[in-house]
Parts: sequence; structure tokens; C-alpha cells
Amino acid sequence: MHNGDDGDSLERAAREFTKARPQLFGIAYRLLGSAVEAEDIVQEAWLRWQNADRSGIREPAAFLATVTTRLAINFTQSARVRRETYIGPWLPEPLNTTADPQVGAERAEALDMAVLLLMEKLNPVERAAYVLREAFDYAYSEIADILETSEPNTRQLVSRARKHLSSERREPVSSDAHRRLLEVFLAAAQDGDLKVLEEVLTTDVVSYADGGGVRGASKIPVFGREHVSKYLIAFASRFWAETHVSWVEVNGRPAVLVSTDGQPVALLCVDVSARGIERLMWVMNPDKLNHYVASLTA
Repeated sequence: MHNGDDGDSLERAAREFTKARPQLFGIAYRLLGSAVEAEDIVQEAWLRWQNADRSGIREPAAFLATVTTRLAINFTQSARVRRETYIGPWLPEPLNTTADPQVGAERAEALDMAVLLLMEKLNPVERAAYVLREAFDYAYSEIADILETSEPNTRQLVSRARKHLSSERREPVSSDAHRRLLEVFLAAAQDGDLKVLEEVLTTDVVSYADGGGVRGASKIPVFGREHVSKYLIAFASRFWAETHVSWVEVNGRPAVLVSTDGQPVALLCVDVSARGIERLMWVMNPDKLNHYVASLTA
């Protein structure tokens, strides 16, 4: 008999899905870098769960995690095609993590905006193996089953992902130190203080502005301390005039929401190491901004 025909069974299935849902969203979000796309994946997982023959499924959470991971991997291809035609740099969709600092994970790993951005360079299977291991503490054997590969190959996938990320990013500082440096940067950027900007930015800093075609957002990344500093000085008087700045949390880190006349115009996230600010990430795409702002009052 199909379990979906039984009311009690469907009610139990809904409870099991609700219990697993935070982790399912956490997996999908880390694999796709988009809360909207992650929600779509989770909804599709729910439909698959409703229509499955659940009588032989002993571990619903494991089944659902497998379905969600595979759906997200398959979705990655179309997502990457869309990002190839994206106007300007693409940044992960910012997430308000005040309600759930770990977003359903065992550990708050693979959640930082900079990590999500770097993970775009991994292939989908490497990314899935890394996320399941580092954020959700899955055993290698469990990951191998989900990805339909061998355990030795799973270990290699995770190892390659770790090496790539560690080679691309320096160890981040604490949240307190992160905020202190962002405060110094913000004051210098608003005042157009070139000397201080050059002190807080690393020599190889990169500034990304994700505008999705919005006017005023740079369509190419800006590289290097000298170029980034001059770029910030050039638009300081226009950008910061009559703006309101709010401190918020994005993907577990302090960030700054910039608004004009009550409307968000940018969300500034930074990647900070002991050397200084390594990356500036300006989220200016109205869709991403509005989705984030809506989450603040949800």
C-alpha cells in the first residue's frame, strides 16, 4: 500500500519532515549559496517524501538528507549557467543567522560569505562532500552512500576541498575583532580617509559588488590595496551622503546594512584575517537585499 494514502502516515511524515527541515535547508543553502534556491530544493524534497513508499525507510532524516543533497547537486548545473550570464560579480545570498546561528548544522562551518564564495570553485560533488563532513559531521561512509561513491573517494573529495579552501583563504579573526576592524574601515570609507583605508586593507584585497545590473555597482571586481582605496574614495561623497547605517548579522558575522530614505541600498560584508580586510563584499542586488531585510522582521 502507498503510505501517502494513509492519513496517519502522512501526518507522521509531516512531523518527521518538519524535524529534519532545518538541516535540509542548511545543506541546500551551503551547496547553492542561495536561500531562495535552497527553499525550492527543500520544497521538492517534501514532495518526494510525500510520494515515497515510506514503509521501508527506517531513518527518515538520512533519506531526506540524501534526497536534498542529490537534488541540490543536480540543480547546481542550471544555477551555474545562470551565474555565467549574471551581470557583474555574483555573491552568495546573505542570510540572517540571528535566529539560527548554525542554520541547522552540527557546526557553523561552510557558512561564512567568503567560504560560500570560494566554494563556487569546487565541483558540486566536492562541495557536497565537504559540507556534509565539515558542517554536519556525517561519517565518510554515510557521505559515500549519499554521493554513491566509495569511502576512499569520499575522503579524497573532502581532502581536496579542504586544501583548496585553505590555500585561498587565511584564518579568520574572532567576531569581536571582525567588528572592530569593520568599524574602523566604515569610518574611513565614510570620511574618505585614504591613509586609514590603506592601513586596514591587505595588499591583495578584493572588492566585489553584486548589483545584478543595478546602477552604480561595479561590474568587475577591484583588486589590490591601491586600486580599492582609490575606488572607495572616488564614490565616498556620493554613496555615503544621507545614508543610514545599521549593524546586522550576516552568515554568522557582523555586517553593515546601508539604507537611504528607509530603503536598503547595500549590505557590506567583509572577510577579515590577522593581516586586515581580505575581501569586501557589497550586496546591492535589490532581490537579495529585500529578501534579507524581510528576514529581519520575520
